[in-house]
Amino acid sequence: MTTQRSTALITGASSGIGAVYADRLAARGYDLVLVARREARLLALAEQLEQHYGVKVATLTADLTDETGIRAVEELLRSNTAIDTLINNAGTAQMAPFLAGDVAQHQAINMLNTTALMRLTYALLPRLAQNNRGTLINIASVLSIHARAGSALYSATKAWVLNFTRGLQEEFADSKVRIQAVLPAATATEIWELSGITADDLPAGSVMTTDNMVDAALAGLDQGELITIPPMHDEALWTRYEEARLALFASARTGEPAPRYLTR
Repeated sequence: MTTQRSTALITGASSGIGAVYADRLAARGYDLVLVARREARLLALAEQLEQHYGVKVATLTADLTDETGIRAVEELLRSNTAIDTLINNAGTAQMAPFLAGDVAQHQAINMLNTTALMRLTYALLPRLAQNNRGTLINIASVLSIHARAGSALYSATKAWVLNFTRGLQEEFADSKVRIQAVLPAATATEIWELSGITADDLPAGSVMTTDNMVDAALAGLDQGELITIPPMHDEALWTRYEEARLALFASARTGEPAPRYLTR
């Protein structure tokens, strides 16, 4: 009896973080399904990984801002029973005032960053739940816990990813399904070319390489972290953040208006 090799599907796999995840998982012996819009890049990466690691690499050219593209990936996730790992990496940003973009641009970002991620997760999770095994990795951002002028939409979508992932972690807490949220800070990817800000505009030394980002994220996964912030050195910061978040939530369960609102 042979054991079926694990297969990971990675979105946004043609470059940057997705391509590094593909390399690292291939090195771990995973077969791969690579999804992105740029077919030529996907095919070149697939050939390179197959030759170097001896794994099977399939590709699917799909635009996840489009209903047709989302449906194609959903169908593949449901039909290919070897897929037991999903890395929802595809995402984009427009770092500019909200009114600088039009509604169609904003809708495309929201579709890619949230709707597509949710639907692909829904396509795979039933099998992971049934088998009580598998891995889901959702790429969020440190901007999921911070917003500034020019990041309103992007920060909102990444906050959605973080809270969606945390809710799933609670639902699957007693299972063997691994669910991780990764919160990169500034990382050297092509997203900067699309966002309207270049990496050169950021503070010196603040941009992490994609290799270091993915290696740290996978180390966090191996260590059982639910939420991984690759450049965060002081873990106590997260502990205090969580304690404050939970205290704030608990404080809102009194059922009574706070005294400062009782003006009469």
